[in-house]
Amino acid sequence: AEIGEQETEAFAQANNEPAPISFRLTLKGREEEVWRRLQDDGRLEASKIVPGAWRAIEVPSAALRELIAAGKIYLQDEASQLVAHVLGAQAGERVFDACAAPGGKTTHIASLTRDLALIIAGDVHAHRLRTVRDLAHRQGISRVHPVVLDAEKSLPFGDESFDRVLVDAPCSGTGTLRRNPEIRYRLVPGDFAELRARQRRILAHASRVVRRKGRLVYSTCSVEFEENEEVVNEFLRAHPEFTVVAEAVPARFRTPLGGARTWPHREGSDGFFMIVFERDGNP
Repeated sequence: AEIGEQETEAFAQANNEPAPISFRLTLKGREEEVWRRLQDDGRLEASKIVPGAWRAIEVPSAALRELIAAGKIYLQDEASQLVAHVLGAQAGERVFDACAAPGGKTTHIASLTRDLALIIAGDVHAHRLRTVRDLAHRQGISRVHPVVLDAEKSLPFGDESFDRVLVDAPCSGTGTLRRNPEIRYRLVPGDFAELRARQRRILAHASRVVRRKGRLVYSTCSVEFEENEEVVNEFLRAHPEFTVVAEAVPARFRTPLGGARTWPHREGSDGFFMIVFERDGNP
């Protein structure tokens, strides 16, 4: 009903195909070394979706495992990598990642700022934050600080505390069915309303800590309009101090609402949605 029969058929077919192996360099990784190591055993393709990402074609898993263990590369879908680029954090800024675990986007943000931004990584589970901490350590990142918190409730920070805030919200994951096929058997219709309510609460609490002229990014790995456009429209109605910054996302993925959307059958990446809000400068 949302995307039409032909698009739905193409989407369903793509979900039955294996996902490509995509990765990015970490602060420890050197392009020449990684390229030489993997090109010797297989073939690499530069991403057409996001800068600084590659797809590994017929590369032996042993070579990838060695580089991952050394903290030189990190396996991450190309659309997932796009989120940190869209956030656009800069050196010297204060960044809050509200739903940080397992840490892929958190450490990517840190890498893009050359570990020169202060990043608070929040999650409701302490054991999941240990994963974030360990991942940051393995990649040579020192300025990621884990904080146990429930982003669905009032946050333990003052108003307007952060320059950039990321809400990579808990979602249905329907954009990742190739990687997580069990999702299609686990989801029931009532889940979407429950997830949408959680996403609205997290976004509302996170918006409070965005400084004036600061930016807030909302993202999901869901293709459902209930979890994306509908959440965004409700947020904008309740928070007129925020506006959408359409030019912050790549034009080729831009939606009528001003966000970005990727699809497995179009881009070959996971299905992601992301949108950038900016708070106005008025007191």
